[in-house]
Amino acid sequence: MLNFYGKTFASRLLIGSALYPSPAIMQAAIRASGAEIVTVSLRRESAGGKTGDAFWALIRELDVTVLPNTAGCRSVREAVTTARLARELFGTPWVKLEVIADNDTLQPDVVGLVEAAAILIKDGFEVFPYCTEDLGVATRLVEAGCKVVMPWAAPIGSARGIINRDALRLLRDRLPDITLVVDAGLGAPSHAAHALELGYDAVLLNTAIAKAADPVAMATAFRQAVEAGRIAHEAGLMQARDFASPSTPVIGTPFWHAVS
Repeated sequence: MLNFYGKTFASRLLIGSALYPSPAIMQAAIRASGAEIVTVSLRRESAGGKTGDAFWALIRELDVTVLPNTAGCRSVREAVTTARLARELFGTPWVKLEVIADNDTLQPDVVGLVEAAAILIKDGFEVFPYCTEDLGVATRLVEAGCKVVMPWAAPIGSARGIINRDALRLLRDRLPDITLVVDAGLGAPSHAAHALELGYDAVLLNTAIAKAADPVAMATAFRQAVEAGRIAHEAGLMQARDFASPSTPVIGTPFWHAVS
Protein backbone atom coordinates (compact mmCIF):
# COMPACT_ATOMS: atom_id res chain seq x y z
CA MET A 1 0.00 0.00 0.00
CA LEU A 2 1.10 3.55 -0.74
CA ASN A 3 1.57 5.68 2.38
CA PHE A 4 1.37 9.47 2.50
CA TYR A 5 1.69 11.01 5.95
CA GLY A 6 0.01 8.05 7.63
CA LYS A 7 -2.77 7.61 5.06
CA THR A 8 -2.75 4.54 2.82
CA PHE A 9 -3.87 4.17 -0.78
CA ALA A 10 -4.13 1.23 -3.15
CA SER A 11 -3.36 3.15 -6.35
CA ARG A 12 0.18 4.34 -7.07
CA LEU A 13 -0.97 6.76 -9.75
CA LEU A 14 -1.72 10.37 -8.84
CA ILE A 15 -3.43 12.43 -11.51
CA GLY A 16 -4.00 16.08 -12.33
CA SER A 17 -7.32 17.75 -13.14
CA ALA A 18 -6.27 20.32 -15.77
CA LEU A 19 -6.20 20.50 -19.59
CA TYR A 20 -8.93 17.95 -20.38
CA PRO A 21 -11.19 18.58 -23.40
CA SER A 22 -14.29 18.66 -21.19
CA PRO A 23 -15.34 18.17 -17.57
CA ALA A 24 -17.04 14.89 -18.48
CA ILE A 25 -13.86 13.52 -20.06
CA MET A 26 -11.88 14.64 -17.01
CA GLN A 27 -14.16 12.67 -14.72
CA ALA A 28 -14.13 9.60 -16.96
CA ALA A 29 -10.33 9.65 -17.29
CA ILE A 30 -9.78 10.00 -13.55
CA ARG A 31 -12.11 7.09 -12.90
CA ALA A 32 -10.39 4.97 -15.56
CA SER A 33 -6.99 5.73 -14.04
CA GLY A 34 -7.99 4.24 -10.70
CA ALA A 35 -6.28 7.20 -9.02
CA GLU A 36 -7.36 7.99 -5.48
CA ILE A 37 -5.53 11.32 -5.27
CA VAL A 38 -6.20 14.23 -7.62
CA THR A 39 -4.21 17.45 -7.74
CA VAL A 40 -6.17 20.68 -7.96
CA SER A 41 -4.86 24.19 -8.55
CA LEU A 42 -6.29 26.77 -6.18
CA ARG A 43 -6.18 29.39 -8.92
CA ARG A 44 -8.23 27.28 -11.29
CA GLU A 45 -10.75 26.12 -8.70
CA SER A 46 -11.43 29.57 -7.34
CA ALA A 47 -11.43 31.43 -10.65
CA GLY A 48 -14.67 32.61 -12.11
CA GLY A 49 -16.97 32.24 -9.12
CA LYS A 50 -19.73 29.88 -10.25
CA THR A 51 -17.35 28.20 -12.69
CA GLY A 52 -15.03 27.38 -9.81
CA ASP A 53 -17.90 26.03 -7.74
CA ALA A 54 -19.01 23.80 -10.63
CA PHE A 55 -15.49 22.44 -11.05
CA TRP A 56 -15.20 21.68 -7.35
CA ALA A 57 -18.55 19.85 -7.48
CA LEU A 58 -17.20 17.62 -10.26
CA ILE A 59 -14.16 16.74 -8.15
CA ARG A 60 -16.30 15.93 -5.12
CA GLU A 61 -18.38 13.52 -7.23
CA LEU A 62 -15.25 11.46 -7.86
CA ASP A 63 -14.84 10.65 -4.15
CA VAL A 64 -11.07 11.15 -4.25
CA THR A 65 -8.52 12.74 -1.95
CA VAL A 66 -7.67 16.25 -3.11
CA LEU A 67 -4.06 17.42 -3.21
CA PRO A 68 -4.07 21.21 -3.68
CA ASN A 69 -1.01 22.65 -5.43
CA THR A 70 0.71 26.00 -5.62
CA ALA A 71 1.17 25.83 -9.40
CA GLY A 72 2.42 29.05 -10.93
CA CYS A 73 3.89 30.49 -7.74
CA ARG A 74 7.27 32.15 -8.28
CA SER A 75 8.24 33.27 -4.80
CA VAL A 76 8.29 31.86 -1.30
CA ARG A 77 5.74 34.39 -0.12
CA GLU A 78 3.35 33.64 -2.97
CA ALA A 79 3.61 29.87 -2.47
CA VAL A 80 3.06 30.09 1.30
CA THR A 81 0.07 32.41 0.90
CA THR A 82 -1.47 30.16 -1.76
CA ALA A 83 -0.97 27.08 0.42
CA ARG A 84 -2.71 28.74 3.35
CA LEU A 85 -5.64 29.75 1.15
CA ALA A 86 -5.85 26.20 -0.18
CA ARG A 87 -5.93 24.75 3.33
CA GLU A 88 -8.85 27.03 4.18
CA LEU A 89 -10.72 26.25 0.99
CA PHE A 90 -10.18 22.49 0.78
CA GLY A 91 -9.93 21.72 4.49
CA THR A 92 -6.71 19.73 4.21
CA PRO A 93 -3.15 20.19 5.50
CA TRP A 94 -1.82 18.58 2.31
CA VAL A 95 -0.18 20.74 -0.32
CA LYS A 96 1.82 20.01 -3.43
CA LEU A 97 4.44 22.72 -3.13
CA GLU A 98 5.74 24.36 -6.29
CA VAL A 99 8.04 27.37 -6.42
CA ILE A 100 9.03 27.98 -10.03
CA ALA A 101 12.34 29.56 -11.05
CA ASP A 102 12.22 29.60 -14.84
CA ASN A 103 9.31 30.35 -17.17
CA ASP A 104 10.58 28.22 -20.05
CA THR A 105 11.53 25.00 -18.26
CA LEU A 106 9.29 25.49 -15.20
CA GLN A 107 12.28 24.26 -13.22
CA PRO A 108 11.76 24.52 -9.46
CA ASP A 109 13.48 27.26 -7.47
CA VAL A 110 15.14 24.76 -5.15
CA VAL A 111 16.34 27.37 -2.66
CA GLY A 112 12.91 28.94 -2.36
CA LEU A 113 11.31 25.49 -2.28
CA VAL A 114 13.27 24.41 0.80
CA GLU A 115 12.53 27.72 2.52
CA ALA A 116 8.80 27.54 1.77
CA ALA A 117 8.62 23.88 2.84
CA ALA A 118 10.20 24.68 6.20
CA ILE A 119 7.72 27.54 6.80
CA LEU A 120 4.69 25.43 5.87
CA ILE A 121 5.74 22.40 7.92
CA LYS A 122 6.13 24.60 11.01
CA ASP A 123 2.62 25.85 10.22
CA GLY A 124 1.19 22.33 10.34
CA PHE A 125 1.19 21.46 6.64
CA GLU A 126 2.02 18.06 5.18
CA VAL A 127 4.12 19.01 2.18
CA PHE A 128 4.58 17.25 -1.16
CA PRO A 129 7.46 19.24 -2.71
CA TYR A 130 8.00 19.25 -6.47
CA CYS A 131 11.75 19.38 -7.04
CA THR A 132 14.55 18.39 -9.38
CA GLU A 133 16.34 15.04 -9.10
CA ASP A 134 19.17 16.58 -7.05
CA LEU A 135 20.08 14.52 -3.97
CA GLY A 136 21.23 17.57 -1.99
CA VAL A 137 17.90 19.33 -2.49
CA ALA A 138 15.92 16.21 -1.60
CA THR A 139 17.98 15.74 1.55
CA ARG A 140 17.37 19.32 2.66
CA LEU A 141 13.63 18.88 2.10
CA VAL A 142 13.68 15.77 4.27
CA GLU A 143 15.65 17.63 6.94
CA ALA A 144 12.99 20.37 6.84
CA GLY A 145 10.37 17.74 7.69
CA CYS A 146 9.04 16.48 4.35
CA LYS A 147 8.09 12.80 4.44
CA VAL A 148 7.37 12.84 0.71
CA VAL A 149 9.66 14.11 -2.06
CA MET A 150 8.57 14.46 -5.70
CA PRO A 151 11.47 14.80 -8.15
CA TRP A 152 10.77 15.40 -11.81
CA ALA A 153 11.59 12.94 -14.57
CA ALA A 154 11.89 15.82 -17.05
CA PRO A 155 10.44 19.34 -17.38
CA ILE A 156 6.67 19.63 -16.93
CA GLY A 157 4.75 18.68 -20.06
CA SER A 158 7.86 17.69 -22.02
CA ALA A 159 6.85 14.00 -22.33
CA ARG A 160 10.55 13.04 -22.40
CA GLY A 161 10.36 10.43 -19.68
CA ILE A 162 13.20 9.81 -17.25
CA ILE A 163 16.24 11.75 -18.49
CA ASN A 164 18.53 11.17 -15.50
CA ARG A 165 18.01 7.58 -14.46
CA ASP A 166 21.17 7.39 -12.37
CA ALA A 167 20.18 10.42 -10.27
CA LEU A 168 16.71 9.03 -9.61
CA ARG A 169 18.19 5.66 -8.67
CA LEU A 170 20.59 7.40 -6.27
CA LEU A 171 17.69 9.22 -4.62
CA ARG A 172 15.88 5.93 -4.11
CA ASP A 173 18.99 4.27 -2.67
CA ARG A 174 19.88 7.13 -0.32
CA LEU A 175 16.33 7.88 0.92
CA PRO A 176 14.95 4.38 1.55
CA ASP A 177 12.45 5.49 4.19
CA ILE A 178 11.01 8.46 2.28
CA THR A 179 8.01 8.15 0.00
CA LEU A 180 9.25 9.14 -3.48
CA VAL A 181 6.99 10.13 -6.35
CA VAL A 182 8.17 10.84 -9.88
CA ASP A 183 6.37 14.03 -10.86
CA ALA A 184 6.42 15.71 -14.28
CA GLY A 185 7.83 14.85 -17.69
CA LEU A 186 6.23 11.43 -18.17
CA GLY A 187 4.76 11.06 -21.62
CA ALA A 188 4.08 7.35 -22.11
CA PRO A 189 2.87 4.46 -19.94
CA SER A 190 6.30 2.86 -20.35
CA HIS A 191 7.83 5.91 -18.63
CA ALA A 192 5.58 5.36 -15.62
CA ALA A 193 6.42 1.66 -15.53
CA HIS A 194 10.13 2.55 -15.58
CA ALA A 195 9.72 4.81 -12.54
CA LEU A 196 8.00 2.07 -10.56
CA GLU A 197 10.63 -0.47 -11.68
CA LEU A 198 13.28 1.81 -10.16
CA GLY A 199 11.53 1.44 -6.82
CA TYR A 200 9.63 4.72 -6.77
CA ASP A 201 6.46 4.58 -4.75
CA ALA A 202 4.20 6.35 -7.23
CA VAL A 203 3.99 8.70 -10.20
CA LEU A 204 2.06 11.93 -10.68
CA LEU A 205 1.05 13.09 -14.15
CA ASN A 206 -1.50 15.14 -16.02
CA THR A 207 -0.64 16.26 -19.55
CA ALA A 208 0.12 12.78 -20.96
CA ILE A 209 -3.43 11.71 -20.18
CA ALA A 210 -5.34 14.96 -20.63
CA LYS A 211 -3.81 15.75 -24.04
CA ALA A 212 -4.06 12.22 -25.47
CA ALA A 213 -6.39 11.63 -28.42
CA ASP A 214 -8.39 9.39 -26.08
CA PRO A 215 -7.75 10.46 -22.47
CA VAL A 216 -9.89 7.70 -21.00
CA ALA A 217 -8.03 4.94 -22.83
CA MET A 218 -4.68 6.54 -21.98
CA ALA A 219 -5.65 6.71 -18.32
CA THR A 220 -6.34 2.98 -18.43
CA ALA A 221 -2.95 2.36 -20.04
CA PHE A 222 -1.13 4.35 -17.36
CA ARG A 223 -2.99 2.52 -14.61
CA GLN A 224 -1.92 -0.84 -16.00
CA ALA A 225 1.67 0.35 -16.57
CA VAL A 226 2.00 1.52 -12.97
CA GLU A 227 0.67 -1.80 -11.71
CA ALA A 228 3.08 -3.72 -13.96
CA GLY A 229 6.06 -1.60 -12.92
CA ARG A 230 5.39 -2.15 -9.23
CA ILE A 231 4.95 -5.92 -9.66
CA ALA A 232 8.20 -6.08 -11.64
CA HIS A 233 10.07 -4.20 -8.92
CA GLU A 234 8.75 -6.46 -6.20
CA ALA A 235 9.51 -9.57 -8.27
CA GLY A 236 13.15 -8.53 -8.67
CA LEU A 237 14.39 -7.35 -12.04
CA MET A 238 17.25 -9.13 -13.78
CA GLN A 239 20.42 -7.04 -13.81
CA ALA A 240 21.78 -5.85 -17.16
CA ARG A 241 24.92 -7.58 -18.49
CA ASP A 242 27.70 -6.58 -20.85
CA PHE A 243 27.81 -9.97 -22.57
CA ALA A 244 25.35 -12.53 -23.84
CA SER A 245 24.31 -15.40 -21.62
CA PRO A 246 22.49 -18.33 -23.26
CA SER A 247 19.10 -19.15 -21.81
CA THR A 248 19.45 -22.77 -22.97
CA PRO A 249 22.61 -24.76 -22.08
CA VAL A 250 24.47 -26.13 -25.11
CA ILE A 251 26.90 -28.51 -23.38
CA GLY A 252 25.75 -32.08 -23.82
CA THR A 253 23.24 -31.41 -26.61
CA PRO A 254 23.28 -33.80 -29.64
CA PHE A 255 25.33 -31.53 -31.93
CA TRP A 256 28.33 -31.72 -29.58
CA HIS A 257 30.35 -34.57 -31.16
CA ALA A 258 33.89 -35.35 -32.26
CA VAL A 259 34.80 -34.65 -35.87
CA SER A 260 37.39 -36.96 -37.50
